[in-house]
Amino acid sequence: MKKIAVVGAGPGGLAASMILASKGYDVHVYEKQHYVGGRNGHFSLGDYTFDIGPTFLSMPHIMEEIFQSADRNVHDYMDLIELSPMYELQFDGKRVPMYRDRRKMLRVIREYFPGNEVGYQRFMKETKEKMDALTPLLQTRHHRLRDYVSKRTLKALPKLSLGKSVYDVLSEYFNDEKLKIAFTFQAKYLGMSPWECPGAFSILSYMEHAHGVFHPKGGVNQLSKAMARVTEEHGGQIYLGQGVRNFVLDGKKITGLELESGEKVTADEFIVNADFAHAMNHLVEDKDLKKFKSDKLAKKKYSCSTFMIYVGLDKLYDMPHHTILFAEDYQKNVNEMTKDLVLSEEPSIYIHNASVTDDTLAPEGHSAVYILAPVPNNYSEIDWDEKEEVFKQLVYEELEKKTGFSDIREHIVAEKVLTPKQWEQDHFVHKGATFSLGHQLSQMMYFRPHNRFQELEHCWLVGGGTHPGSGLPTILESARITTGWIREEEVQPT
Repeated sequence: MKKIAVVGAGPGGLAASMILASKGYDVHVYEKQHYVGGRNGHFSLGDYTFDIGPTFLSMPHIMEEIFQSADRNVHDYMDLIELSPMYELQFDGKRVPMYRDRRKMLRVIREYFPGNEVGYQRFMKETKEKMDALTPLLQTRHHRLRDYVSKRTLKALPKLSLGKSVYDVLSEYFNDEKLKIAFTFQAKYLGMSPWECPGAFSILSYMEHAHGVFHPKGGVNQLSKAMARVTEEHGGQIYLGQGVRNFVLDGKKITGLELESGEKVTADEFIVNADFAHAMNHLVEDKDLKKFKSDKLAKKKYSCSTFMIYVGLDKLYDMPHHTILFAEDYQKNVNEMTKDLVLSEEPSIYIHNASVTDDTLAPEGHSAVYILAPVPNNYSEIDWDEKEEVFKQLVYEELEKKTGFSDIREHIVAEKVLTPKQWEQDHFVHKGATFSLGHQLSQMMYFRPHNRFQELEHCWLVGGGTHPGSGLPTILESARITTGWIREEEVQPT
């Protein structure tokens, strides 16, 4: 079987390596960091453990299918806990729990948003139909323009809500502005504004309400650790602290990798799981690219970034696992982040209080709390060396003033801050755009970098920068598409 070199041990690279190793391929994964997972990794501050990026799992059946394709049962490796409520939303001092259970959700709507019960039921029914139509597009490669006139695309076309934003779509179901936000804020998972995110992505809130939100004991990083373990069980090798300096090319053909150590390794096929724009800017010379050379990449649209505070506390807060605090003028906050590229005076904030569910993350009676505020990416040219401390204190002030974390600063034992500058410099994310390339229709499916990369031979892509996009479920789908294509080429090369 062929030798496969995988650049990056993020979830896409690990899913691909796990699948291919299980089929007998000679798999070698090269990871720059000293841990697996990339943004789906973890770190510790003393006795406190934190996920770096993703903090929950949805659509668990995709993960189950990926492991089954590698001859494993994911539940032998991970202990999944379904969260109920999935999360709690805070508007103007009101705490609104959101449930997968439809009877509970209807009670919440009846209490907080009366008159919208029928709209919710209609949304769930009609968005299931949309999801069923769109799923084949998300599970299939798109590398030819004629794919747009295929039967599956034409069938899905009426469900794409073309010309509408996610906010527009939800306005067809709900008349309460805050309820619209409750079902559109998921556009942030793509780093986009609900007022700009294509209407097809109304499926994001449906995915949660239909399939639930889950916490793996030990954190979402356990997914990456499990895939790394399965890769090695099938004979694959993972090299940590072995970053790739550049591709070795023969014309347009990748023949090897030069590692940062100076060592050169060869393989038959190369899978790139590094942040796409970062990889094109750093692993390939401009002269070897056409469509994705540096000046053209700079003109692409990218997601927002995130300002992170990871804090170990000597107190266990009686707050939900997930809390989302919305700015009073949410649309203004979103526009400042995605259009104006300035810091908001009133940010929206996500708080991950996993210690109420999982006692493995902090000492007894303590909390490992993860705080995220979406902010502009580094195209904003914000000076984070100057702004970091002021913005951090603003985030804490908002929490203390508006949530049950009213005395959080009095209980800090350990703290780490991660700004867009660190996302770019320490985690190798282009311009700190933590959700990769934007998900405008002009950068989706055929118009996104292809799973079989169109500029270089023997080069394949997985992760948020390729089809079908960012977010753990879609990243896993990218690995399934790419590995299926590689195996197909083994049988019938084109």
